[in-house]
Amino acid sequence: MNHKKSEELYERAQNVMPGGVNSPVRAFKAVGGTPLFIESGRGCRMQDVDGNEYVDFVGSWGPLILGHAHPVIVQAITERAALGTTFGAPTRGEVELTTAIREAVPSMEMLRLVSSGTEATMSALRVARGFTGRTNIIKFEGCYHGHQDSLLTSAGSGVATFDLPDSAGVPENYSRNTISIAYNDPGALDRIPADVLDDTAAVILEPVAANMGLVLPVPGFLEGLREFTAKRNILLIFDEVISGFRVSFGGAQEHYGIKPDLTCLGKIVGGGMPLAAYGGRADVMKKISPIGPVYQAGTLSGNPVAAAAGLATLRQLRDASTYAELHQRSARFFASLRSILEGKNVSLATLGSMFTLFFRNRIPKNFREAKECDTRAYASFFWKMLEQGIYLAPSQFETNFIGMAHQDADLELTLNTFRKAV
Repeated sequence: MNHKKSEELYERAQNVMPGGVNSPVRAFKAVGGTPLFIESGRGCRMQDVDGNEYVDFVGSWGPLILGHAHPVIVQAITERAALGTTFGAPTRGEVELTTAIREAVPSMEMLRLVSSGTEATMSALRVARGFTGRTNIIKFEGCYHGHQDSLLTSAGSGVATFDLPDSAGVPENYSRNTISIAYNDPGALDRIPADVLDDTAAVILEPVAANMGLVLPVPGFLEGLREFTAKRNILLIFDEVISGFRVSFGGAQEHYGIKPDLTCLGKIVGGGMPLAAYGGRADVMKKISPIGPVYQAGTLSGNPVAAAAGLATLRQLRDASTYAELHQRSARFFASLRSILEGKNVSLATLGSMFTLFFRNRIPKNFREAKECDTRAYASFFWKMLEQGIYLAPSQFETNFIGMAHQDADLELTLNTFRKAV
């Protein structure tokens, strides 16, 4: 493939943007080489500025479950934009979208629309502290909740610790009240000192971890968290920015039958536009201004164009047969992929239409195990796939996605490429 135009754009971009990108993973740092600059997409395929075409398994990191430029979504965006793009005032679309979200995720008795997953998790933690009057937050190693200061920490072991920030520019005292523990360790919470727990407002996690690669909760893990937090009046927050409307229409909480106190949504809920949401128990959410003391605001929150895209997407997804078809097609693909990987030092983690190939002989259960993967082998594999027109996540520690637009022919082409690359 010729990537001359991408290379030229990347050189220009580095003069005006840090690292030449507006989000770090786009720089392809984990796999080396020049990042691709994308020109267009339709269905499950996209084209770069040099005219190369790819079968896309990233889907803008999950939200494009219907595929690129889906005609219903494009029409919804176009019609709404023609009426005005932003008002800084309430619109009908906000009411319709929040109602649709609550119908799909009943635990979100009241909710707020925001513009990003980071905003959603940041706001959920603020209201959790405001509601409980407590200070500490417990998170899990390897779970990513956006780039807010207090959550840019990650523990190095299963023993609970107060962590130093993992990013420069974050004062130590910003993360002093964040405790990181190992994902999938049922006993980790029991090892936290009682006085720390007494001042803990919330436990936040991805119920299906998707930012250390796809790491599923072991049986009983989520149930144990729900029981532990309920007994101590600690709020349980599910960050379903990725798993929401992807694992099932009602998200991971529907799939596993666990009801959190607060939920954060993003990605699919905006239909590919910048939109996210947080919400949960009505008594908690009523602490938010203007009816409560917890302040949160945003001029573009509930943007009418984004709300129109989100509502159109949810209307396409609410038919139960949609997920059945997607998951059946994905299951056939995964079964064939597992046969290709047999005897190789590569493991495959899947859930519904999500998957990660871990370059290690067993599927990891936590971040420590995920970090044992052969990242150099993954980088080599990534480029061999890309050169044959298959676009996977440019990092071992990300998740790939199959969407409604991936047809059997696209998946068969991908399997043939896998056979050669592996």
